[in-house]
Amino acid sequence: MTRTGGQILVDQLVLHGVQQLFCVPGESFLAVLDALHDAPIAVTVCRQEGGAAMMAEAQGKLTGQPGVCFVTRGPGATNAAAGVHIAHQDATPLLLFVGQVARGALGREAFQELDYSAVFGSMAKWVVQVDDPARLPELVSRAFHAATSDRPGPVVIALPEDMLTEAATVADALPYAVTETHPGPAPLAELQQRLAAAQRPVVVLGGSRWSELAVQQFRAFAEAFALPVFCSFRRQMLFDHTHRCYGGDLGLGANPRLLARIRNADMVLLVGGRLSEVPSQGYTLLAIPTPQQSLVHVVADAAEFGKLYRAAQSIHATPQAFAEAVSALRPATLPAWQVETEAAHADYLRWSDPAPIHIPGPLQMGAVMQHLREVLPADTIFCNGAGNFATWVHRFWPFTTYASQLAPTSGSMGYGLPAGVGSKRLWPQREVVVFAGDGDFLMHGQEFATAVQYGLPILVVLLDNAMLGTIRMHQERHYPGRVSATALHNPDFCAYAQAFGGHGERVVATAEFAPALARARASGKPAILHCLLDPEAITPSSTLESIRTAALAAAN
Repeated sequence: MTRTGGQILVDQLVLHGVQQLFCVPGESFLAVLDALHDAPIAVTVCRQEGGAAMMAEAQGKLTGQPGVCFVTRGPGATNAAAGVHIAHQDATPLLLFVGQVARGALGREAFQELDYSAVFGSMAKWVVQVDDPARLPELVSRAFHAATSDRPGPVVIALPEDMLTEAATVADALPYAVTETHPGPAPLAELQQRLAAAQRPVVVLGGSRWSELAVQQFRAFAEAFALPVFCSFRRQMLFDHTHRCYGGDLGLGANPRLLARIRNADMVLLVGGRLSEVPSQGYTLLAIPTPQQSLVHVVADAAEFGKLYRAAQSIHATPQAFAEAVSALRPATLPAWQVETEAAHADYLRWSDPAPIHIPGPLQMGAVMQHLREVLPADTIFCNGAGNFATWVHRFWPFTTYASQLAPTSGSMGYGLPAGVGSKRLWPQREVVVFAGDGDFLMHGQEFATAVQYGLPILVVLLDNAMLGTIRMHQERHYPGRVSATALHNPDFCAYAQAFGGHGERVVATAEFAPALARARASGKPAILHCLLDPEAITPSSTLESIRTAALAAAN
């Protein structure tokens, strides 16, 4: 059957199981939009390409299947770059389809023309331009495989507009299938020997290519060996925080007692992750290239072996395959470190208890977090971008369920709201809470209109301290008293929500939060709780004044 390039492309998406995609429409891919008219794919129209790419990335992170995004050429593509970078650093499968100028105009710097290989080459696993509609089945299939194999990541596919209207006769590809790399008997036997010889082993979980079953299977392994388990930066959904083996996360402002345990360990089992800059605490937690601890590194991508750390044992396996394999292992004797594992969990419980936390101002975030813990479902999906405000979620919300955390390890501001829209679009039955700062929210605040348009009752807890707080904190540490370019004059975010057709509440004092939350949840609308924080409350344990005073004292 003869089909246009646009029809062939959409048929490939359906064949590969795509049920949703996100876009900002453009004239460069009108033929695709026309083919989507009759396709069984839900299309979410977004307000900015960065938000669209982040929504698609969020779905890829939750499901392990490539999120799909369409944007137009030139400025549409560059707007989407933030989402591509997130997918790159977070190892998330993502397909970004980008319009391109007609083939006859290529190389002339035509209207909105870009060289996509040059633009995206350093942050995408693969960049390809499809110049022949007959090659669409081949190249789209390869894109799905590339995005999901080894270490997952983004693939960028450029689509010349005249290619999409050209007709071709070509057979469809077969649906893509993800290949799991399994550990053999010898590596598992060696791992069990290393555990038997260890005195102070620890586990660090990270990366992607996990699943709900894999998380359960790894928990069984950790239980059997009474292993203390720590999660990497913004990968807290990989282990139940209420479990007796859980010891906390390796994020920004990590528990000092947790860091001491890893430094004093004699064996580190690193599964799925890279232990990059943030979780390694600036590359100080393990020595490079040879850690003092005996490192067992389990990762799906063999290119990671020896990249930073020379492991005592390298196991080439996906987290899903590895978790399945080790779930049946049992120790020969009762592990000697069980008391230390219990102590690590006790340390985590003390560190994550919001009750003792007191900050300046009438709105106490410790009490807010305690209330959220009491009233929200355990499987609530928490979404956030970047900023000090995220500490309240990362430290004080007990993640217990896989696919309940959306946060960029790349530290991209503005991610929380699009991620909330993407997750609610995927799973409308799940409760979705977006934590945002005032500066963070307005990076992609226009996507609140998308939530309203599609009737997605997400809840935004917006913490407003009238500044770019993280940068102000660093200013006070390095240039105390010299405030520059970090103050913000903000809108009334309650009125903002209402103007879009959502629900808005203003929260100034602790006693106002619980009833405002109840009204927001009952409204059935996308909602913003505009929470005003005292600017001095820069972290749960520090004030701007204390940071400034310490910096001035050190300078003198």
